[in-house]
Amino acid sequence: MVAITFLLGGLLLSACAAEQPKRLGAPIEGYNHTSAAINHFSVNGSGGPNISPYSGGGKQNCCVSLPVQWHPGLTVVIEWEKDPNVGASKYWTDPMFSDAWRKRMANHKAGYTRHRAVVEVAPYERLGTVDVHFLPCNQVKVAAVNAVPGMAGYPYNYPLRMEEPSRC
Repeated sequence: MVAITFLLGGLLLSACAAEQPKRLGAPIEGYNHTSAAINHFSVNGSGGPNISPYSGGGKQNCCVSLPVQWHPGLTVVIEWEKDPNVGASKYWTDPMFSDAWRKRMANHKAGYTRHRAVVEVAPYERLGTVDVHFLPCNQVKVAAVNAVPGMAGYPYNYPLRMEEPSRC
């Protein structure tokens, strides 16, 4: 009876110690296909760079942990803040950082919008940079392939300048 107890205990412990899928830290970069500024964003809580309207790539932040091998159902959580009225402050006549300017800035920041989406990661054979594409209507696509937009095998080749439809 004691031997059976030890055998069952050993089996339970080995099941708990089953090998976890291998993961690596991958750099994060973003592509903004909209007229709004992406003030900041994160992938599973790891921060990405800010992105001006209709731009992206070239600026990377470190890192988000992803499995070395892609698997169906692989998702990440993307959170971001948008400034829909980019460049408004350049028309303000108040001296920068004056009380009046700070009040305007507080009102401007009240117009920022915050978003969160659970996004499927496009299939990859070899883990690369995690590219987050911000699309019109607060849609997001994520690729983690070992390629850049425009290369063969890259899953999302959207134009940088995409117009926001009147209704989403």
